[in-house]
Amino acid sequence: MTLTTGLVVANLYYNQPLLNDMAETFHVSNGKVGQVSMLTQIGYAVGILFVIPMADMVKRKRLMLIEFAFIVLALLLTALAPNIHILLLSGFLLGAASIMGMLLVPMAAHLADPAERGKKIGFIMSGLLIGILLSRTLSGFVGAHFGWRSMYFIAAGIMIILWLLIYLLLPEVEPDYKGNYRQLMRSLVDLVKNEPKLRLAALRGALCFACFSAFWTSLVFMLKQNFNEGSDVAGAFGLAGAFGAIAAGLMGRLSDKMDAYKLSTITLALVLVSFIIFWFSAYSIVGLIIGVIIMDMGVQATHISNQAIIFSLDPAARNRINTVYMVTYFTGGATGTYLATLVWGAYNWPGICAIGIILSGITIVIHLITRKTMQRTV
Repeated sequence: MTLTTGLVVANLYYNQPLLNDMAETFHVSNGKVGQVSMLTQIGYAVGILFVIPMADMVKRKRLMLIEFAFIVLALLLTALAPNIHILLLSGFLLGAASIMGMLLVPMAAHLADPAERGKKIGFIMSGLLIGILLSRTLSGFVGAHFGWRSMYFIAAGIMIILWLLIYLLLPEVEPDYKGNYRQLMRSLVDLVKNEPKLRLAALRGALCFACFSAFWTSLVFMLKQNFNEGSDVAGAFGLAGAFGAIAAGLMGRLSDKMDAYKLSTITLALVLVSFIIFWFSAYSIVGLIIGVIIMDMGVQATHISNQAIIFSLDPAARNRINTVYMVTYFTGGATGTYLATLVWGAYNWPGICAIGIILSGITIVIHLITRKTMQRTV
């Protein structure tokens, strides 16, 4: 489950170190090619919204096997894209299909002992987070040596192997929901209305992921401008981020033992501190590496803490609860990417750092003023 989660979510992030190469291939601006990353995240949110709730009413393994077919097709369309418009379309479709992790994380929460739920979610999430970060390292290396299209052919091969592993090894989980699809989707609105902890966790997650996405989308442009480095160096920063992700996985164990609100206060402060470090590290690789470790630790640990909170709400609706949370989360990510593409042209790196400082500051304020709601036991 952890392996599949990491390798499938990697499909969403292969493009970020390759954006410069894609721009050169299709002779478009950095702002235009940045839309590939944005549309991939929007596609992911759309896939989560309309597909993930179905896991409460259909067999999950069967749903995953169908999704893999769409992932392979989207990867091949990306690899063969003849122009920027097809690339934008394939990015959206790839995002919409690559939602396997959002099926597996609730499954892990469902199977776990309640006393160890944070630990189990943290373990699966560490695979997801390392997949997100090391995908950049892999695609940066492949793009620099074999061309950006090669990465997507390789990814398609990996997905076929995973399809076979899921088919042979993953157990089936029977659905709990007895209504129809329309009633299922309508119940999402009820969850948003009736679960204040879900609303607040989703908003915190979205703002943090907006900071995260703004940084990673613009990093490749900054490294080219300030250091004259390409996709391989941009991808190598994923290795630094992976240390933060591993540390975030350990935070899952803490969430079982420590008050989740206090833990989130610390992790949100880390995000703010990281962007202050980035502001003063425009020409310092060491400073950027330190900032990446701190930022990824803060963003991912906050994410794990949020998930420990929401998965304790209603066991029968975990996939729908996760849908609400993750749609909001990746809408925040797409917004951060969009802001980065707007701001980069006029303000460059200081503008990106300002986005991170402002959004993380807003997140901390929201967190502090909702203390009573988040600490209330239902």
